[in-house]
Amino acid sequence: QQLRQGKVEEALALYRQELAKNPSSVAANNAMGVALDLEGRTKEARTHFAKAIEAAPNAQAKAAAERAMAMSYAFDNDCANTIKYEQMVIAYWVTEKNFYQQGEMMTEGARVCLEAGDLNTAAKYYKMGRDTGLKEPGIQPDRVSLWNYRWEHAQARIAARRGNKALAEKHVAAARALLDKDPEMAKAQAVFFPYLTGYVALYTGDARTALADLAKANQNDPFIQCLIGQAHEKLGERDQAIQAYTKAYATTAHNPPAAFAKPFARKKLAELK
Repeated sequence: QQLRQGKVEEALALYRQELAKNPSSVAANNAMGVALDLEGRTKEARTHFAKAIEAAPNAQAKAAAERAMAMSYAFDNDCANTIKYEQMVIAYWVTEKNFYQQGEMMTEGARVCLEAGDLNTAAKYYKMGRDTGLKEPGIQPDRVSLWNYRWEHAQARIAARRGNKALAEKHVAAARALLDKDPEMAKAQAVFFPYLTGYVALYTGDARTALADLAKANQNDPFIQCLIGQAHEKLGERDQAIQAYTKAYATTAHNPPAAFAKPFARKKLAELK
């Protein structure tokens, strides 16, 4: 509860109390690691995730701790080590014969690598994620559409990061067509389309369009808030950028959007203030 309220130091104090009584607690070590990552103390965080991995009572708990370790490296924009630990999680889902979760972990690692600037690794793992997800036995049509949509979404962002506006727009159009073709898939995925168009606009030099599109995306997503901050910066709107980065910095999540947003917003706020 303290952590959710942004009271990280208070949360750390409670976790320390618990770990003093039960040093091998998987839950407490994981929680301590999350709080330390949010504080930017990532090396210290990983000592706790390592303890959680070692003390995990079963394969599922171990995979969860390994995933947390992967996200800890994501807070440092460390693509290689994120992928290393995501591969361990993927290995667990292989034993469970769960192709969807294998694909999820591949795309999770890919997203970290994309924002870390390793575009080739990002492309490789996004494609692997799509291809693996499609191997799900008895896969439903909307799940097929989902994987294809995610792949077009990813290719558009990668192309934008490479400065290839025409290719990015081609994949944006393909993503839009998939949404229009499958209303069932679109129910949950349409919200991610303005994120895509805003991202592409931002990285292909149109900050004004980026702002307009990102205003239709999830305003509670710290990654979206960082994109909005960057667009304001490009337009010379310092106060609005600070406001967006301040919102992003408040995140207490431990996932790819937060792993990028927390350190990025911390750095930007230090520069702008």
